Amino acid sequence: MQRLTVSYNERLLSLTHYVHLLSAHQKNITAESGQNVMLPCRAPNNSSSIIVVKWSRADMGYEYVLLYRDEQFDPEEQHPSFKNRVDLKDRQMKDGDVSLILKDVTINDAGIYECQVFMRGANMRKRANMGGDPISIINLSVVDPPGLKTCGAQGCGGVSHVWSLQTGTQ
Repeated sequence: MQRLTVSYNERLLSLTHYVHLLSAHQKNITAESGQNVMLPCRAPNNSSSIIVVKWSRADMGYEYVLLYRDEQFDPEEQHPSFKNRVDLKDRQMKDGDVSLILKDVTINDAGIYECQVFMRGANMRKRANMGGDPISIINLSVVDPPGLKTCGAQGCGGVSHVWSLQTGTQ
């Protein structure tokens, strides 16, 4: 009987997570490796009330992609792979635009990104409890640029050394 209860609770938790994801704006974006990419997010139009913008990735635990508060970036718990590679599209957040610019995308940047915005008066939270619902969820896929095929030690088309083929050259 206990096993059935655990299974039911796991399903309920999974269903709750699924419903939560459906409530936020979701978008799939594909970028080529080496490109800069914009991940869109828009808060309510009163940008003067925005006090915190937080971009995170589901698989990173407590570390975040970007945290903007008190009119500046907070690098304290930013994941090292995003240092000097992220920015807000508009730091003044005109019309609530809090879109993220991710520079020089790599395959390691693929994942699910969440945008959270905290407004003055509406959902102000203490720093330790910034767990509000995301307003935008982005599934970022990263692909090799056209004409570039990376081969590894296992080979690529019968080749057994590491090389890169770009438009027919070795």
